[in-house]
Amino acid sequence: MFAKPPTGSFGATPREIRNKLRQYQDRTEAAPDAFIRYELPGILNDNRDAIAKLLGAPTETVVFVPNATAGVNTVLRNIDWDDDCKDEILYFSTIYGSCGKTIDYLVDSGRGRISSREVRITYPCEDHEIISSFVDAVEDSKREGKRAKLCLFDTVSSLPGVRFPFEAIAKTCKEKGILSLVDGAQGAGMLHFDLEALDPDFFVSNCHKWLYVPRSCAVLYVPFRNQGLIASTVPTSHGYISKSGERFNPLPRSHPIPFINNFQFIGTSDTSAYLCVKDAIAWREKTFGSEDEIIKYTHGLAREGGKRVAQILGTEVLDNKTGTISRCATTNVALPLTLEQASRASAWMMERMVFEYKTLIPLFTHNGRTWARISAQTYLDIEDFEWAGGVLRELCERVEKGESTEVLY
Repeated sequence: MFAKPPTGSFGATPREIRNKLRQYQDRTEAAPDAFIRYELPGILNDNRDAIAKLLGAPTETVVFVPNATAGVNTVLRNIDWDDDCKDEILYFSTIYGSCGKTIDYLVDSGRGRISSREVRITYPCEDHEIISSFVDAVEDSKREGKRAKLCLFDTVSSLPGVRFPFEAIAKTCKEKGILSLVDGAQGAGMLHFDLEALDPDFFVSNCHKWLYVPRSCAVLYVPFRNQGLIASTVPTSHGYISKSGERFNPLPRSHPIPFINNFQFIGTSDTSAYLCVKDAIAWREKTFGSEDEIIKYTHGLAREGGKRVAQILGTEVLDNKTGTISRCATTNVALPLTLEQASRASAWMMERMVFEYKTLIPLFTHNGRTWARISAQTYLDIEDFEWAGGVLRELCERVEKGESTEVLY
């Protein structure tokens, strides 16, 4: 059913849900005008309702976008940055690469109107240290005559794959009058959420990673108070309402809430994956149990599986003393290589994984060591982690024998 073991990068979709995807694609092709104009809006609403219930949010506050990067771009490109050139975007050094580059682009193209400020994180560290560093960055911004306007932060970071204290940072943002943009790319299906209680200013999460929805599908949450800030989708489409007057919209079925209507149709993109969210959530529950059961299993498997891989490699798992950063479905295990060996061989090792072992375990360097990130999914067990540990050990042994000097594929 699935590739073994998964990386958490792109997700995996069961055959039953892939069949649903193709059914929606076939319905679209059978009668494009009838389906897109008249049937699609209602099916979208049903799926928005399903993801809203999972995330603890009102249905009218969630829409679908292609992926988390698109959601982050949508928010950042809609914010009205002040002409006094004091606005700053705060982010953490573990930011996902494309989101970091989006901030870079906004700064580069803003002609001095926007600046950015990085908050450094070095793991293992405790949650209170991260919060303290964030508060210090806000104060530094103020002392330098800047204004911390928005902070972008993760639920579970990509590299390393650790849980971030997003609840505390969202609360601190509210106390400091800073807009909070939560990048929950590794979120829905991995962690419990109650967005009404968390109350971020913006939240985005992929549905194709842990909910087993086909690629590409993500949910963007914008509370009612901020929906007026999101004037346009990316790209702009028929739902946009100009301040100079509304142009003709050729689509007959409009949602009464302008924010929802804005995201209902964006060009002729294939959004069939959006229509599978309800089915995927139901499939997970039917196959693996409740959300509580799923999260308990995957978090426990990541914890125990990480320990087993570390035992096989003779190394250690990345964690802090309180164990907060490992309360998720990913684990990070150190490789038994020197930093010099690993820096030369990481690309070779990952390529060998793909073409020889039919898997991919991301390797990355953090705090002077090279780590492997492994994800725990509902369809895996401890034997899969033992297999992954064996692959990593074998590749490390091949590196030590000098194989990584061979020409890459």
